[in-house]
Amino acid sequence: MYKTRTDTAVVVLSYNGRKYHEEFFPLLVAESEGLYDVVLIDNASTDDTRSYVEQHFPSVKIIHLPVNKGFTGGYAAGIEQIDAAYLVLLSADFEVSPGWFRPMHSFMEERPDVAVVQPKILYQREKHMFEYAGAAGGFMDGLGYPFCRGRIFFTLEEDKQQYQEPIECFWASGGCFFIRAELFRAFHGLEPDFFAHMEEIDLCWRLKNAGHKVYCIPQSQVYHVGGSVISYGSPQKAYLNFRNGLFMLIKNYGTGELLWKLPVRLLLDVVAAWKGLLSGNTGEFMAILRAHLHFMKGLPLFLKKRRAAKAQRSTPNRTGIYKRSIVWDYFIRGRRTFDQLDTTRFR
Repeated sequence: MYKTRTDTAVVVLSYNGRKYHEEFFPLLVAESEGLYDVVLIDNASTDDTRSYVEQHFPSVKIIHLPVNKGFTGGYAAGIEQIDAAYLVLLSADFEVSPGWFRPMHSFMEERPDVAVVQPKILYQREKHMFEYAGAAGGFMDGLGYPFCRGRIFFTLEEDKQQYQEPIECFWASGGCFFIRAELFRAFHGLEPDFFAHMEEIDLCWRLKNAGHKVYCIPQSQVYHVGGSVISYGSPQKAYLNFRNGLFMLIKNYGTGELLWKLPVRLLLDVVAAWKGLLSGNTGEFMAILRAHLHFMKGLPLFLKKRRAAKAQRSTPNRTGIYKRSIVWDYFIRGRRTFDQLDTTRFR
């Protein structure tokens, strides 16, 4: 067990990630002095990641996993060896900015009722644009579709300082995920059977179902390269998003909501699949078909997980839910940005 010198472990999961550590670790480590420990979980890399970090960043604690355990499994195996009050799960392809850490840490210290925070997330190659994975806070619509302040479906907004106020949201980005360690463990961390995508939304949803709060703190700012594990627009990404989105509904909705919302979601998935096929995107069509087949196959397992998640529910905190359909607003009504949504329809 590694006992951190500070109260926070910034945990970077890496598989053959030397190019990112070479570019992004100098500032990450320089900013850490007296504030946080940097911990690298080496997920059985086959390149020289471990030796490079040992040589150039001796203050970084390295936890070596002899077998690659994937994204959620890698974090789980590494974090169980870390003793800290706070955990920041930071993807290897994230670049921090000067002063990135203190606004989030101070907020968590001042607000013991808050379980998770995230920073403002911008695109690393175009730093004036919000980034797909989290932007300025994650929200959920009435059918369980996630979207962000600064990014709805395929539309990324330019950062014009329009979302600078801290806001209670529904979920925080897994790319830079600041959580109380005791809650991470009490709620069993990231869903291991998701493999990747939406695992942070699922964890936030479980926390929200127990009454906890999630915030975005835009005074902290980071930059995401994106697409480094599974490229944007790939059939594999579509498959995971559609499959995991359905599993997430099973785990987290109450029975009354699930009985009507799940059929609607399945129907909308079919519409999306046929739209992809008719537009020549056979990869997306097959990805959605495969997602539904694997959803049916995995349903018994996730019904068991539903019972376990239900045991931790108390008084749900529904702040961050948009009581309309974001699909309808975006594709039919043409509402492309967060500020075009009906603010009276947020819980």
